[in-house]
Amino acid sequence: QIQLVASGGGSVQAGGSLTLSCVVSGITTSRTSMAWFRQTPGNEREGVANIDTYDSTTYADAVSGRFTISKDGAKNTLVLQMNRLLPEDSAVYYCAAVPGWVRSLRVRDYTVWGQGTQVTVSS
Repeated sequence: QIQLVASGGGSVQAGGSLTLSCVVSGITTSRTSMAWFRQTPGNEREGVANIDTYDSTTYADAVSGRFTISKDGAKNTLVLQMNRLLPEDSAVYYCAAVPGWVRSLRVRDYTVWGQGTQVTVSS
């Protein structure tokens, strides 16, 4: 059974940085395509970044150049480094996974979800 445990959210001022982590159990990250999503109240969950089984990455336009998604194979962990944060980045962030190759930012393409972690960016 694949399980994901996310951590690292918090409060930061605009322009600051945060690092989110998602520990994976039940499968190795090298065999898993993974992504980060975010959601604000009243809105649909939106894709932020994806990393596939070849470690190729895809980013939403809103975060490209500011966020970096990566896998730490030694720790079997997914990481999202968020720099130059903006107030509009405030949301609950979720990690997601699916066995095999997927290059997608669509919610429906992922089968396993972690619990959310809150990110709040103040102006």
